[in-house]
Amino acid sequence: MKNFRIVLSFLVAVLLVASCGTPSPFGGPVYDSEGNLAIDRVKIDDFLRTAPIDSLYRIHDPTGVVIIVQEEGTGAMPAAGMLVYTNYTGKLLDGTVFDTNLEDVARENDVYDPSRTYRIFQFTLGTSETIQGFNLGFRQMTSGSKGVLIIPSPWAYRDSGTIPGVPANSVLVFEVEFLGMD
Repeated sequence: MKNFRIVLSFLVAVLLVASCGTPSPFGGPVYDSEGNLAIDRVKIDDFLRTAPIDSLYRIHDPTGVVIIVQEEGTGAMPAAGMLVYTNYTGKLLDGTVFDTNLEDVARENDVYDPSRTYRIFQFTLGTSETIQGFNLGFRQMTSGSKGVLIIPSPWAYRDSGTIPGVPANSVLVFEVEFLGMD
């Protein structure tokens, strides 16, 4: 009888743990990309209705990323594996600057980090060197262009909440200057 109680207690404990288990093998809930994209589409549509962003044209990528071209470049579009050079300023939808590679912009917006080297940002298109939204946006811009990338949270920092100044599930707005590519 004592062994039966031990086995029964063990089975109950296993069932309780299993019923509280998470669907992800990495210890947390699965990120709902589609659900967050749907939420972000509404936020982006609202933002675009009221944001005073001049543009030559806008590309609404099927991924949810919006590319607003303000100045057309004269170069070619990059291909996967090419090194892209850019200046950028990252903002939240409310206009709060959270990151930039430009020292003067960082100082003006109180995000300056004296331990950081401010220089042209470079990344290899199609890799994980930057947020996925940069890969999706820059593939549709020509070298020399200036514009704005509006990036839904699944293509940015998702629900990490670990990026200073960026709340979890934030839609991001990047002012970019596509300087060139190799």
